[in-house]
Amino acid sequence: MSESAKLTLPNGKEILLPIRKATIGQDVIDISALYKESGMFTYDPGFLSTASCESKITFIDGEQGILRHGGYDIGDLAKKSEYLEVAYLLLNRELPDAKQYKEFKTGIIKNMFVHEQINILFRGFPRRAHPMAIMVGAVASLSAFYHETMDIHTPEGRMDVVYKIISKMPNLAAMAYKYSIGEPIMYPNKEHGFAENFLHMLFDRPNNPHYVTPAIAKAMEMILVLHADHEQNASTSTVRLAGSSGANPFACIGAGISSLWGPAHGGANEEVIEMLKQIATVDRIPEFIKRAKDKNDSFRLMGFGHRVYKNYDPRAAVLKKSCDEVLKELGVKDPLLNIAIELEKIALNDEYFVSRKLFPNVDFYSGIIYKALGIPSNLFTVIFAIARSSGWIAQWKEMIEDPAFKIGRPRQLYTGYNQRDLKR
Repeated sequence: MSESAKLTLPNGKEILLPIRKATIGQDVIDISALYKESGMFTYDPGFLSTASCESKITFIDGEQGILRHGGYDIGDLAKKSEYLEVAYLLLNRELPDAKQYKEFKTGIIKNMFVHEQINILFRGFPRRAHPMAIMVGAVASLSAFYHETMDIHTPEGRMDVVYKIISKMPNLAAMAYKYSIGEPIMYPNKEHGFAENFLHMLFDRPNNPHYVTPAIAKAMEMILVLHADHEQNASTSTVRLAGSSGANPFACIGAGISSLWGPAHGGANEEVIEMLKQIATVDRIPEFIKRAKDKNDSFRLMGFGHRVYKNYDPRAAVLKKSCDEVLKELGVKDPLLNIAIELEKIALNDEYFVSRKLFPNVDFYSGIIYKALGIPSNLFTVIFAIARSSGWIAQWKEMIEDPAFKIGRPRQLYTGYNQRDLKR
């Protein structure tokens, strides 16, 4: 028998639970037969100690500050790879060679355009609608356009879904932004790189193209790489759970976007800018630092520390340098950015923050870069969704291709009323 853990029940019955070995990281106790053997479930609010699936895509060690995709360190990928190369890696566990990458990019380029009828869908939203609300509807609506023609039961059909999701996300995001400000929608251009193309669709106007420098394009590529996947987080788990029922994958991605929207998840970098606005001036920083240290004060420094990483966020370490380069190149004079820079100095040197490992995280630096580029804060989480789409669809594909996958069905600890008689 393989290695196992012994569970002793209150009645004295002993149950052996198999231990499944991880390549690296935490091994797991397989409790799939626990209910059958004991008549009981486990209780794990937030699933903090539960492995919901087996995956070969991403590895995280929060204690050591490690994030790897397919065994490659996130720092190396961000510095040396393009976003679509990383997307290919998430989907195939290997980086592409020249021929494979050309074919993959061709599949992306062929699917960049969205159906013109989606323009009508956008007009149904108020101009003031949050772009994430529009993205939830727009992405899920793709299921109406690609349902009868879609076949998720063949490798070719699944790859068709992959191409459509990754390629159309930047287009839909730029459309949402253009609609909100009343400007003409700009079509994608296959001559641009993935991140550069998004910036052009965002800022170009008819007869007035927006210039994107190589440094800015690289910074945006890096941001997309750093956000591409992050293991079984809330939004990824949502995509997997929705997909486990066999639901249309576009609807599943729409569900993931809904989950990502929350301020405790993808909305954190938007909250960073709101915090900087609240602080308002560099002179008021000591006041807010004092409040952040007061456990009885509800004020929190957004963009500092991370639920997973108990060390420096490895993505932030990479993005900090890129952030410095972007600010230097643009020479932006913005009071909020001055506040951010001063906050960063304090967090990296103040004993209170250092001892608690409350270092600036990836949301802090990405928020600063977006602000410097002139991207409105309500679009920050949308960009996160663009990046994470490759991770979501890779996780969905891995689940669908696993012959052992089952529809998700979490259990509960019921503590409500017992049976009662209805007396009338």
